Amino acid sequence: MSARGLTARRIAALVGGELLGSPDVLVAGAAPLPDAGPGDVSFLATGRHVPALAASRAGVVLLAAAFRGAPGPPTRVVVADPRAALATVLAALHPAAPPRWDVHPTARLGPRCRWRGRLALGPHAVLGHDVQLGTDCRLGAHVEIADGARLGDHCRLDDGVSIGPGVELGHRVAVQSGARIGTDGFGYVAAEDGHTRLPHVGACRVGDDVEIGANTTVDRGSIGATVIGAGTKIDNLVHVAHNVRIGARCVIMAQVGLAGSTIVGDDVLIAGQAGLAGQLRVGDGARVAAQSGVIGDVRAGATVSGYPARDHRAVLRQAAALARLTPHVATLEHLVQSHDDRLPTHAR
Repeated sequence: MSARGLTARRIAALVGGELLGSPDVLVAGAAPLPDAGPGDVSFLATGRHVPALAASRAGVVLLAAAFRGAPGPPTRVVVADPRAALATVLAALHPAAPPRWDVHPTARLGPRCRWRGRLALGPHAVLGHDVQLGTDCRLGAHVEIADGARLGDHCRLDDGVSIGPGVELGHRVAVQSGARIGTDGFGYVAAEDGHTRLPHVGACRVGDDVEIGANTTVDRGSIGATVIGAGTKIDNLVHVAHNVRIGARCVIMAQVGLAGSTIVGDDVLIAGQAGLAGQLRVGDGARVAAQSGVIGDVRAGATVSGYPARDHRAVLRQAAALARLTPHVATLEHLVQSHDDRLPTHAR
């Protein structure tokens, strides 16, 4: 945390916002509107939380111009995007600790390991043969990098990350604790005496500025490549199967599963717990709602939901029609029963 906190004046300067109220209010923390106190900064992004603003005790509030006159704390900073402004303020309040640029004595380095510039290598990290790292890479405790892997500049692997053989990471890739990149995929050939594993000998390539969440797994290709495009952000507990290709700037949320050989275009959003069957194509800019089951291709720009996933507006219309029908179910059942009661016994 910043030693002395930030004044409202400093916050406005950091985010390029318009300051309303006292410029000397000092905050040292951040909290949601209902929980914030006089020493906290908070934010308001949507009208849904205007009642919480009115009751909030926050010292400084970041908000959009549409809410500048809403009741609430008098010291506020008007910005175009309160969430983006909050990210800037949080970085100033909680600056990251500088890394220790050294190799821990318990780390093990295989033959022909090479890196440029500085390296931070944590306790019990293991690098295989012929591993190449770019400049200023930070590798946590118990990180494992298999033979022949390549990392670009400014990569960060948190504790317990595993990088498989031959995996290629671009520049500024961040991988959180426990993630596995370049694991063998799930592939078998049926035989009379059971199932024979299909060897996975393909590649796994991750583009620049990709972030991969904790305990996510990305399989290497079977005989082709698994690819994650530049700028894509992947949440925790996601499974990316063999030969999946994900485009640039995608956002994939927690517990999503992408089956083998599915192709995802650029700028796609896949919400939590969605599942995509194998060998599908999801077009550029598509949106897949939470818990959707996608079993067919999704056209570019479409928004789909439900199982099987289909046009989101159609799903909403179907749900609304069902809600209107539900109150009449008892009446329909009574009419059917009355009709049956009038039939002769042998005709029922």
